[in-house]
Amino acid sequence: MRLNSKGQVTIPAQLRHRHGLHEGDEVDVVEQDGALRIVRVDDGSTRGSRLVQRMRGRADTAMSTDELLDLLRDE
Repeated sequence: MRLNSKGQVTIPAQLRHRHGLHEGDEVDVVEQDGALRIVRVDDGSTRGSRLVQRMRGRADTAMSTDELLDLLRDE
């Protein structure tokens, strides 16, 4: 596959059929362990909830929740 000028790729028909992907299906591109994965979007989830799900567990801070809230509240 070749990336076009818009950053798009075409998923080969054989793979689309094998994985049940059809025109109009929504997919996300997710970075995982240094690789990109194309994953089907669950019909019931919103874009925001998918973003939160991907970000959950990625923060690396030694601060407690209360300390972070104090920072945000400028206390």
